[in-house]
Amino acid sequence: MTAADTSAAPPLARPARAAHEPGARAWIVTGLLVVFMMINFADKAVFGLAADEIRADLGLSATDFGLANSAFFLLFSVAAVVVGLLADRVSLKWLLLIMALLWSVAQVPAALGGGLAVLIGTRIVLGAAEGPAFPVAQQAALSWFPDDRRNLPGALVTLGVTWGVIIAAPGLTWVIQHHGWRSALWVVAGVGLVWAVAWCLLGADGRYREKDRAPAAAPADGAHAPAGARARSAYRRVLGNRTWIGTTAAYFTSYWCVALMLVWLPSYLKNGLGHSSEAAGTLVAVPWALGAVVLLAQAALTGWLMRRGVGSRWARGRVGAGMLFLGALCFLAVPLTDGTGARTALVVAGCGLGGAFATVAVTTVAELAPAARRGGALGTMNAVVTTAGLIAPVVVGRMVDGQGAAGYQNATVASGVLLLLGAVAAFALIDPARDAPRAGA
Repeated sequence: MTAADTSAAPPLARPARAAHEPGARAWIVTGLLVVFMMINFADKAVFGLAADEIRADLGLSATDFGLANSAFFLLFSVAAVVVGLLADRVSLKWLLLIMALLWSVAQVPAALGGGLAVLIGTRIVLGAAEGPAFPVAQQAALSWFPDDRRNLPGALVTLGVTWGVIIAAPGLTWVIQHHGWRSALWVVAGVGLVWAVAWCLLGADGRYREKDRAPAAAPADGAHAPAGARARSAYRRVLGNRTWIGTTAAYFTSYWCVALMLVWLPSYLKNGLGHSSEAAGTLVAVPWALGAVVLLAQAALTGWLMRRGVGSRWARGRVGAGMLFLGALCFLAVPLTDGTGARTALVVAGCGLGGAFATVAVTTVAELAPAARRGGALGTMNAVVTTAGLIAPVVVGRMVDGQGAAGYQNATVASGVLLLLGAVAAFALIDPARDAPRAGA
């Protein structure tokens, strides 16, 4: 601000709105974080897109292949908790940079050669590096915006997941078919390094990050517990209340769908529904595109409701529950429908609706948790939720080995039942306005 600006508008006369304008830097950082999540999920999608090629090349059963993909989540959850707690204390910029560099390095051993043991080892390392990515990226983006403007940037960072698969699926499929699946690993490693350079130059922590880390004010009700005691009990108060539990349970069922989309959807489209490899490479992007539309619609509807005074119990919890419920209905209708086209449409709709809960989860926990403990609350939620990725690939692999093509359909029905349970949890338990005071926010 110049001297002229200061003299023209005394501090008390400046519009309150100006203090809340995010500015161009906030959107540049948000854009980089969107790309960060695009690369993150392109890394994950490679194995699903190359499932048949990898299995044929290495002689793997469906269970072996599911095990390799589940290995990705072995340290995923632990890293999400550890780095989530660390994110409350150190620069988010450097945490994100380290993660991106580790992703790229982790691709190299499998790209050079090796069998199942190398796949499992590299996927464990990659999972440890990527486990904290989503909550830390969300925390970094939200640190540039006040609470009433966080729906859009939160949704955009989440959409990076979708756009990563939509953009990567056709290109990586082409690379896999023409140059082999190991070449696709070199591609994602190179893109990760390019992003790391851009982030090193342009990334930064937002101004609301410093406010979040400031000491909490004294309680208005006269309570005089020492600040250290309040900080020590903050995580317990957040993780033990109904909103956090309901959000995490609902998000777990949604992430189950995400894991299936990443690992088994391409094979389901080819081997379960009879589509060609080329058609499957295109169709696999459709549920992610639908999920993008659902995410933007949810963010717009939630923002519209909250601006009109509707509480987040409805604006976030019950809107999110409705998405999961519709996704469940689509999955449960698959065995009741005849025809490849109808079944494909239901699977696509179920994945798009069921896998779109992430923004609801993140913004709900961000509203619930004390600002200085937000990283740990988000990281712990992500750790619990992503255990779905550890379980789902192996479970579905065993179903496919034991039941053949019918195993894919039965896995879809099981996912529908899980989504119904997630919808019930979101509807019944999420109420941030009720629980935020109890959590110390």
